[in-house]
Amino acid sequence: MTPLPTDAIGRSEQVTDTLDLRQAQLMQLTLDRPATYQAGDPLPPFWHYLYFNPQIRHSDLGPDGHEQLGRFIPDFGLQRRMWAGGHVSIDAPLRLGETVDKTSTIRAIDEKNGRSGRLCFVTVDHDFSVDGEHRLRETQNIVYRAAPTVGSTPPPGKPAPEDAEFSRVVTPDPVFLFRYSALIFYGHRIHYDADYTRDVEGYPGVVVHGPLIATLLIQLGLEHLGPRALTSFDIRAMAPLFGDAPFPLEGRKTPEGATLWARRPDDTIAMTVTLHAAS
Repeated sequence: MTPLPTDAIGRSEQVTDTLDLRQAQLMQLTLDRPATYQAGDPLPPFWHYLYFNPQIRHSDLGPDGHEQLGRFIPDFGLQRRMWAGGHVSIDAPLRLGETVDKTSTIRAIDEKNGRSGRLCFVTVDHDFSVDGEHRLRETQNIVYRAAPTVGSTPPPGKPAPEDAEFSRVVTPDPVFLFRYSALIFYGHRIHYDADYTRDVEGYPGVVVHGPLIATLLIQLGLEHLGPRALTSFDIRAMAPLFGDAPFPLEGRKTPEGATLWARRPDDTIAMTVTLHAAS
């Protein structure tokens, strides 16, 4: 067993990127919207995933198309990586055209043994600032685990709520997922290579990106907040969605903002997002 590299806690790196207008317009087109954004417009919440992505040479990718572990995130000897969500707090929006500094710091590394075996949980804090002025902070949770054994079945999911006040159905397809992968410069094969996803990772089909589901849920919630400014939100990824079937996004307003969830075909929850808005 690979020892837990707790000496990596506190490891930090900084990336500077300019919030290119064209990149945001391409995201609008990917979401089947007209490209209307202009320089100076606020970057929509969670669209920072379009930027700041590590510039990884092809030879530094693993067989799964993801960056090999060991550069920033340690190598735990575990093959499967899952984005589990996190928390984002917003002091002020990032704006298109700005040059932004992102500082990432490994805050915690924890190990547990679950039904599927050994799990490593990594918490990374990402701080975003412009000319030294803090704008937003994301706490990101990532889980690493071993590849599934043949014939293993996932644990039962949590039933989705039945009290939605609003909803929207998303119909994914391979081109939609591929374009998002390209926009975030992300080569993880589970999002576009069906044979690899099925034969190696053990999923029944290509996986919809967790950050993409979160982006769509946040977008739906914002449409129902009215003029109230978004101050923070929490994301919890609970089970995957696959690119071969439509899935509903549902939600309801709360005194604090809104609660939203993505529903799986078996009526369990794939992801929840909780929005907190200014009063």
